[in-house]
Amino acid sequence: MKPFSFADADFIIQLLNEESFIKNITDKNVHTIADAQQYLRSGPMASYATFGFGLTLVTLKECGTPIGMCGLLKRDELPYADLGYALLPQFWGKGYAYEAAKAVLIYELSKHGLEKVLAVVSPTNINSNKLLVKLGFERIESLELYGKLNNQYAFTLNG
Repeated sequence: MKPFSFADADFIIQLLNEESFIKNITDKNVHTIADAQQYLRSGPMASYATFGFGLTLVTLKECGTPIGMCGLLKRDELPYADLGYALLPQFWGKGYAYEAAKAVLIYELSKHGLEKVLAVVSPTNINSNKLLVKLGFERIESLELYGKLNNQYAFTLNG
């Protein structure tokens, strides 16, 4: 995993326009290089500058091929940072999301002294709901975010 740069704009266009991304997360309306650069500037890069964390590029260790993104976000609508992740569908079910999310939790919670992290996921995204439980998250409530009902989970360090 590595911080995003503008060089990742083509990959961002690909990932954010996957049918599964739009269905399970939302349509970010990122269709051009300029859109992708604006998404990176106002999203991950702004988060790095403001909070010291944000979504990062997930790549295959062996060859560096980009496969997704994973990291912590801080949304105004939530009281704590939350874990976000998305992979290209051809890399689902291979343990990459678990590996990336676990690494983010271990590194970011320690680095930033965080004791609690949230996660928000669509109730219909069965694999992501299972992944959060496998990572040690507990479902705490349902919540509407960006016009969609979601399951909200919490991960508490040493809890």
